[in-house]
Amino acid sequence: MRIVMAGASGFLGSRLTERLRQSGHDIVRLVRRPSEQPDEASWDPAQGRLDAVVLAGADAVINLAGANVGDRRWTTAYKRVLRSSRLNTTDTLARTISKLPAGDRPGTFLQGSGVGWYGDTGDQAVTEDASAGNTFLADLCRVWEAAARPAEDAGTRVVLLRTAPTIDAGGALLKPLLLPFKLGAGARIGGGRQWMAWIALADWLAAAEFLLGREDVAGPVNMVSPNPVTNAEFTRDLAKAVRRPALLSVPGPVLDVALGELAGEAQRSQRVLPGVLSSTGFAWAYPEMSSALAVALRPEPAMTG
Repeated sequence: MRIVMAGASGFLGSRLTERLRQSGHDIVRLVRRPSEQPDEASWDPAQGRLDAVVLAGADAVINLAGANVGDRRWTTAYKRVLRSSRLNTTDTLARTISKLPAGDRPGTFLQGSGVGWYGDTGDQAVTEDASAGNTFLADLCRVWEAAARPAEDAGTRVVLLRTAPTIDAGGALLKPLLLPFKLGAGARIGGGRQWMAWIALADWLAAAEFLLGREDVAGPVNMVSPNPVTNAEFTRDLAKAVRRPALLSVPGPVLDVALGELAGEAQRSQRVLPGVLSSTGFAWAYPEMSSALAVALRPEPAMTG
């Protein structure tokens, strides 16, 4: 396949690019500067600029662009960044796809989204048919997904990747936790009863490639493990993986002071299940948190000279 990807330099995008190239696909990376390599194409999503020639004849377009949700406090200004970084890229790609002649139009558009769509589900398990929640992230996901509609209306198969936090040592979830857990300062959040949707990095990559080839799948797809865990279970498993105790608890008010509005998301319960992936026969390599952590924290192989 010839695949055009936005967000190819990000955590998921760079790893998916590597995997797809190993599978023999031709990846064109969209960059926001003058292109310097044969596999790059320049665009300016903030201004809605993308030469339609870049997408013409592509088999698929993948959009994983967007500012990181957990990078900093959600000030009013950063909320605008979170929104614009998603809507500008998605709108530019979807509208460019929609304007192409049918014979040149990509057949598939894998569009990033998140399990934030569901808001707080409490103890209720939800799949892709659940409506959006009423939180900031839920509203962000709602408008983000809606921005892809012009491509869908034009006849392109649009798959909305509602991604959960990925389990990998370099990912946004584990990276900031590893040092305190290794120092024995790991802690659950509040009572730890809130549910957490998650997916091993290897399974996310495999699922994305799987969906590229499944022409019968369209619409939202929960990119999650079939086994969500509570925060207390996650804390226990991570502590066990690094061979340290985790006896502490961080009260919600402390998080509120430290993180502001972002703390509310950290305390939400999201018992999200992979309805579509399960029904289409996708096989997870690491469906349990313990096995996902074991792989994520496995030492790098030693270099030999």
